Amino acid sequence: MSVQLFHRTTCRLCDSPKVELVVKLQPIPLSENYCNDAETGRSAARYPVDLYMCADCGHVHQLDVIDSKSLWDAYTYYSGDAKGMPEHFRQVAAQIIKDYAPPAGSLVIDIGSNDGSLLRPFKEAGHAVLGIDPAREIARMATEAGLETLPELMSLDLARKIRQQRGPASVVCMFNAFAHADNMGEIAESIREMLADDGIFVFECQYLLDIIDRVLIATIFHEHMSHHSMVSLTKFFDLHGLEFVSVERVPIQHGSLVGVVQLKGGKRSQDASVRRLLDLEVSRGLDKTATLKQFAGVIGSLRERISGLAAKWKEEGVLVAGYGAARSGPTLISQLGLTGAIDFIVDDHPQKVGRYSSGDGIPIVPTSELCQRMPKYTVILAWVHAAKIVESNQEYLKKGGTFVILCPEPQLVTLDARLNV
Repeated sequence: MSVQLFHRTTCRLCDSPKVELVVKLQPIPLSENYCNDAETGRSAARYPVDLYMCADCGHVHQLDVIDSKSLWDAYTYYSGDAKGMPEHFRQVAAQIIKDYAPPAGSLVIDIGSNDGSLLRPFKEAGHAVLGIDPAREIARMATEAGLETLPELMSLDLARKIRQQRGPASVVCMFNAFAHADNMGEIAESIREMLADDGIFVFECQYLLDIIDRVLIATIFHEHMSHHSMVSLTKFFDLHGLEFVSVERVPIQHGSLVGVVQLKGGKRSQDASVRRLLDLEVSRGLDKTATLKQFAGVIGSLRERISGLAAKWKEEGVLVAGYGAARSGPTLISQLGLTGAIDFIVDDHPQKVGRYSSGDGIPIVPTSELCQRMPKYTVILAWVHAAKIVESNQEYLKKGGTFVILCPEPQLVTLDARLNV
């Protein structure tokens, strides 16, 4: 696979050239690039994921951009398979319908719709639905399941075509994809083009304040080009004729924002939640480079502690596993000094089992082998599901195994104890 990489020199949201490196990180391989043999995995190229901050709007983002084909063609993440995600989407859809009463039968569009899990409850409520997602295989499967999905990247040309053919949308959504686009200005213009005059744009993204407070470094990989805050998003939407109606912090992905946006000057008044969160960000210095540089120091300290653990495991000669061939795996392994420390990864995804991780060439085997091989330590790479993984693998703990939780504080979890490292 030929990967194209280019380095932006301006802010993704406001196009300012005043961007400063604030968090220097280790380069990582592509997270969804599983290999057929260990050697290919070990020789996989690595690409930067350093974080930069814009001095003009405060946006925090990666400036090194991987071409979309390399990111999405072999994508293996399915929303419907993620624990708790379908239920979350049903709750979101129900809340949108309750609070904003989109007209019966009106069009609902989801950008980055994946397998259509968010669109399904809207369709069941009688709305016309349309998904847009560049992962061709996932888009095909969603369409076959009755949720029409265009296998394309969002663009202004596509937005105009959709409006011309299908009319305006009462709701446009972009959940867990609002951080995935480099052309954010065009995305905003596309949303404005597709929205009805009284329509709403609803998005969900991981929240920069939670990333810092909870040390969610596992959310930093190539697909996640932006790490959003209210300070920068408010300015961004204003540039494109849009404005916040409300915002809510939610626990999904250990800390996300759900924002509701309308055309500027729309009929809805702005909820007090917007001002409260803006004030909180200013009080926490979320628009200051010093805050992000302090975060870089926290990551460095965490790396020292965990790499020390890995060195100890090597001295002891013990077997070490990883749990979950997750998108976050390459980030956690690379940033926290675990390169070369993990002997195998357990996972049950049919497109991953029997293959090898990119970067380390670690073999991926079924989760049933965890208790058969009985590694002394098992590092939880599927960090979002750490509590569930521990709960569901009591047999491993009863046999003397130890789970390792990496963030925000490294912990060793045995059957009888949970110890900070």
